[in-house]
Amino acid sequence: MRVLDPSVQAALEARAITMRDFVWIIARDRVDQTPVPYGMWSGIGTISASVIDPLTGSPVSRTFVGAGGLVEISPVPMTANMTVQSVTVSLSHLADANDLIRAYDIRQARIEVWRGMFTPSMQQISAAVPRFVGFIDEASIPTPAENQIGSADLTCVSHSQEMSRSNPATRSDADTRRRDPTDTFRLHAAAVGTWEVNWSS
Repeated sequence: MRVLDPSVQAALEARAITMRDFVWIIARDRVDQTPVPYGMWSGIGTISASVIDPLTGSPVSRTFVGAGGLVEISPVPMTANMTVQSVTVSLSHLADANDLIRAYDIRQARIEVWRGMFTPSMQQISAAVPRFVGFIDEASIPTPAENQIGSADLTCVSHSQEMSRSNPATRSDADTRRRDPTDTFRLHAAAVGTWEVNWSS
């Protein structure tokens, strides 16, 4: 059960609240693979908003760009288990977000989604709470039909997919020495199965 901030609870009871979504993507430079963070929100203009860091649980301030950069976020499944969840984030294909997708490498880029609460005058009530943390699994920029709205669609999977990854390490001397060059525990792993032991005297 999520415990709401008292100020948010009071605003909800007074029906004096406006909700906005925030998205944070950490892409990579295609040349040197350095991280390129980019934030957007479903409001207008650029805002410095307080959000809860999903890794530390503490509030942090981040800058988010608005003005049509964020079009829609599919419903985020709220579950209490380790199943891998999927969310689609649709961005405007005319905004800076489109440039981010085309100019940088976003394959398996980290993505975080928050829901922020504001007063009717657009003053943030409390730090935005995380709704989704995961990776970008696929990106597509379909060409819209005539008189239709275009978008750049990001298919994202939750961080829990890491629990289903297999370990690529093998039980070999070469793999063991990649971790520690002086580790000889599996020195004879490849040949020991063929050894013949004479138990007679």
